[in-house]
Amino acid sequence: MAAAKVKTLHDKLEAIIPKLREEKKAILSSDGDKKISDVTIAQAFGGMRGVKGMICDTSVVEPDHGLIIRGYPLLKLKKRLPEEIFWLLITGTLPNKNELKLFQKQLSEYNKVPAYVWKVLKAMPKSSHPMAMLNTAILVMQNESVFSKKYKEGMPKTDYWHPALEDSMQILGTIHTVAAGIYRMKYKKGPILEPKKSLDWGANYAYMLGMKNKEEVYEMMRLYLVFHSDHEGGNVSANTCHTVGSALSDPYYSVSAGLNGLAGPLHGLANQECLGWILQTMEKFGGAPTEKQIEDYAWETLNAGKVIPGYGHAVLRVTDPRFVGFNQFGRKYLKDDPVFKTVDRVFKVVPKVLVKHGKAKSPWPNVDAGSGSLLYHYGIKEFEYYTVLFSVSRAMGMLAQLVLNRALGTALTRPKSVSTEWIKKQIK
Repeated sequence: MAAAKVKTLHDKLEAIIPKLREEKKAILSSDGDKKISDVTIAQAFGGMRGVKGMICDTSVVEPDHGLIIRGYPLLKLKKRLPEEIFWLLITGTLPNKNELKLFQKQLSEYNKVPAYVWKVLKAMPKSSHPMAMLNTAILVMQNESVFSKKYKEGMPKTDYWHPALEDSMQILGTIHTVAAGIYRMKYKKGPILEPKKSLDWGANYAYMLGMKNKEEVYEMMRLYLVFHSDHEGGNVSANTCHTVGSALSDPYYSVSAGLNGLAGPLHGLANQECLGWILQTMEKFGGAPTEKQIEDYAWETLNAGKVIPGYGHAVLRVTDPRFVGFNQFGRKYLKDDPVFKTVDRVFKVVPKVLVKHGKAKSPWPNVDAGSGSLLYHYGIKEFEYYTVLFSVSRAMGMLAQLVLNRALGTALTRPKSVSTEWIKKQIK
C-alpha cells in the first residue's frame, strides 16, 4: 500500500480554510446582531482595555490560567520546537513528524537574506537602536513581497492568503538570521554567520548569535521563542500588525509596523527593566541578597512610590506560566547563578510584600520577571537587544494571525471614535 502523501502547511490550510469560512458565515448569519461587549467611558479613555471587539483564534489569555495556544496550556508546549508552534498557531493542530520535517525543509528554502538588506543595515548610523535596524530590514525586504506583486496583477479575495503565506515563510525564514546579524554587527561580535542546515530554527538563532554550541543554550532559545510567540490579538504588536494588514498592506509592511509597536517601553522593553532592578538589588547588597534583604528593599521601592518591575499583569491573576517555565529551566541549569538566585528569591518574597501592601491588582510575576536572567547568564548582556529576541518570536503569532485574517476576508479595521464633547453630552 502506498504511503500517504505528507501535507505541506499550504496543503493543510487548503483543507481547513473552507470550513473556517463557512463557520464564520454561519455565525454572522444566525447571531451577528448579538452583543459581546459593553464599553464604559473609562475604557474609551483607557486604551479600550478589556473591550471585546476583535477575533483571534491563535491563542487566548485566561486570567486564572495564563496563555493557552489553540487549546494547549502553555506549559504543555514547553518541549516543542518553535516551528511546531507556528504550525499549531496557524492550523490549530500540531504537525506530525513527517509534516514537521517537510515544513522545516521548506522554511530553510526561504533562508537567504537579500544582499541589499545587509547594505542598508551597514549604512545606518552606528548608534541606531537594534530594533530600528530590525524593523528597517523587514521593511526593506518588502521588495520581495509576493503578496504585493500578486495584488497588483489582480487576484480573487479568496486567494489572498496564498501569497500572504509565502511572504510569511520568507519573513520567518530570514528574521532570525537578520536579527543575529544585527547583534554581531552592532556589538562587534565578528562576521555574520549563515544558518546551518543541521539545526532547527531556534538552535540556528542561538548559533548565529555566536552563543556557545551547547544543547542547553539551544533548549533555552527554543523555550524563549515558544513562550513569546503569541499573546492573543489585542496586545500592541499583534493589534498593530492586524490593523495595518486589514488595509491589505502586505506582511512586510504589517510585521514591520507591529514590531515598531513592540519597541515601545510599555510593551517590549519590560524584561530589560526587570533585569535592571535585579542587578540594582544585587549591587546594593554586594551580590545575591538574602530573602530578608529583598523584603526590605521591596518595601523601600514601594514606599518611594515606585513599582517592582515584572510583578502584576493587565490580565493575569495567577503567576504567568511563562515565568513558571523559565523558572523551571533556571532551577535545572542555573541554580548557582547569582542573578537567577536573586530572581528566584524575589519570586518567593515579593508577592507576599505586594499582598501586604494591598495596592497591586495582581501580586504575581509575569514573563518579564525572569526571562532576562536567562539571556544574561548565557552572555547576551546588551539590554537594548532583548526586544529583538522578543520580536523574532512574536513574528510567529503576528504572521499566523495575518494569514488567517486574509483567508477569512477579515474586514478593514475602522472603529468609530467620538469626541470628548460627545462624551460630556452622553453623561448629561
